[in-house]
Amino acid sequence: MSVAKRIKTGAPTPIETLLDLAADDMDAVDAIIRNRMQSPVGMIPDLAEHLVGAGGKRLRPLITIASAHLSGYQGTGHHNLAAAVEFIHSATLLHDDVVDTSSKRRGKKTANLIWGNAPSILVGDFLFARAFNLMVETESMKALEILSTASSVIAEGEVQQLASIGNIDMSESTYRQVIGAKTAALFAAAAEVGPVLAELNDKHQRAMQTYGQELGLAFQLVDDALDYGGFEVALGKSIGDDFREGKMTLPIIYAFDQAKNKNDSDAVAFWTRVVTENAQEDVDLEHAISLLRKEGAIEATLKAARLHADDAIEALDLFEDSEWKSALAELAIFVVDRVH
Repeated sequence: MSVAKRIKTGAPTPIETLLDLAADDMDAVDAIIRNRMQSPVGMIPDLAEHLVGAGGKRLRPLITIASAHLSGYQGTGHHNLAAAVEFIHSATLLHDDVVDTSSKRRGKKTANLIWGNAPSILVGDFLFARAFNLMVETESMKALEILSTASSVIAEGEVQQLASIGNIDMSESTYRQVIGAKTAALFAAAAEVGPVLAELNDKHQRAMQTYGQELGLAFQLVDDALDYGGFEVALGKSIGDDFREGKMTLPIIYAFDQAKNKNDSDAVAFWTRVVTENAQEDVDLEHAISLLRKEGAIEATLKAARLHADDAIEALDLFEDSEWKSALAELAIFVVDRVH
């Protein structure tokens, strides 16, 4: 059932199903998050609350909880790790909004717009530190290794993306490296720590790592497509943000390649101007969307996302059937289906 049909019929989305299954766990995670973002330095909890308390689906920590249950874990360490995952994600968002000079996040003004760049960066650092506190307290060196490695990979991906802004010749391979690092790495880590806590074998750990990685890639590809054809409510940010920032995402890479292959000098000149020169006019976003649709670039991006979602579902085959397995498989479908 498509997202539109679910909404129309009132049927729960896969995220809502997971949240219902994990209600007690997520209450515990939320309590940890709110406790650990406190500080006697008033600006820290105020700024953190603005972002962390703004809602969001808590998708990444939810994956950690679901992965732990899927793996048969019986303890409470997954609560700390899920909270750590959310802190890592929130810290990267605070840093990203400064780098991208964003004005909207989760439907609200960004923290950097309200408090300034320096406080946003420093509170992001605070949340990173809190995440590492929580990892250490879990007393799993393997989980600490997975999440700490993911944190460094995310930072590398963000720097690589920053270095690629305005590079109209960015290849699809490089783009995939960027999204694999800046987005999929945390999804992968969030999923992998479940079987690690449950002390399952390497095959199960790799399976969940693959699930998270493929889900994260699908998620980012859909976000990149939605930037040119979705709704602000679906994105939680303004339409065309990537375009205005000169980011090379897969839709533009597809369209620019088509323009070169067809010797379409007008289209080549347009993409070069708006991306490389960042000389944009008010009408350029509308024209960009027109070109992307003409070349089938948005649909091609969504097709790529569907393939990754299929691979995520396949990775679950190693686990016995359960309501958690079904919910995670449905989540992979939903990540792509949410565009409709």
